[in-house]
Amino acid sequence: MVAAGKIKGMPIPRPFLKWAGGKAQLLSKLLEKMPEEFNAYHEPFMGGAAMFFALYRQGLVKGRQVYLSDANKELVDTFKAVRSRINMLISKLRTHHYDKDYYYEVRSQDPDSMPLYEKAARMIFLNRTGFNGLYRVNSKGKFNVPFGRYKNPTICDEPNLRAVSRALKGVFISSGSFEKVLNRANPGDLVYFDPPYVPVSSTAYFTAYSSTGFGQQDQTRLAQVFSALSGRGVQVMLSNSDTPLVRKLYADFHIQRVLATRLVNSRSDRRGPVYEVIVRNFSRGGNE
Repeated sequence: MVAAGKIKGMPIPRPFLKWAGGKAQLLSKLLEKMPEEFNAYHEPFMGGAAMFFALYRQGLVKGRQVYLSDANKELVDTFKAVRSRINMLISKLRTHHYDKDYYYEVRSQDPDSMPLYEKAARMIFLNRTGFNGLYRVNSKGKFNVPFGRYKNPTICDEPNLRAVSRALKGVFISSGSFEKVLNRANPGDLVYFDPPYVPVSSTAYFTAYSSTGFGQQDQTRLAQVFSALSGRGVQVMLSNSDTPLVRKLYADFHIQRVLATRLVNSRSDRRGPVYEVIVRNFSRGGNE
């Protein structure tokens, strides 16, 4: 896999948001399991879009239609602003600064009252300076992550943001439930699901990316969508925690166990290596 940096003087786009459950450490394993051929690419839980950027760096989505979507509308709006309002976004982002009182002042602002580029700059600022890069909301849908303590956080990474903007040109970006992928995925397409993981313990993962969370019923609905896509000839791939529930939901498909390091836990002493699974409805590479 190509490392982050530059190719022939051009920055290589990489995720511009820190996101819980980011796929950085699993990308090589996931790329090994990608189908050799596919048509359009769909990522309904885009989060930080680490998989999309990895595919882009490898040239695997060149000439293909890409659909990125997420239930988190603020996240989606941020990606849209990076794609089409990059100059105004960077100018606004440069006005933000790392300070505890200022952080809580910005956090208290209503993003829905802001223009797209200001809303995006707010989210990037909070993401880069909030505790552990978390995105978490309360029951009223208000962002409630506390201030994070860093030595010198990078708030505006202009070279990467501009590289990301170029990579997102022509990409279809939308908000909504993962089930909407059923309306646009066709036979031969590739869908990659990276949902909020099934918790392996009561403290293992934050799942409050929306005010309603993502519980067992949602995981069951997702498995039904996975099966429906498979039945119509769509190539489908999913990442999740290695739990009895996940293995039961996807018992009819290829399940490969992989080792990863999870950094999102309410207790620091319980962060570390854990087993996850890669689920597919197709075979390619490695031991199944």
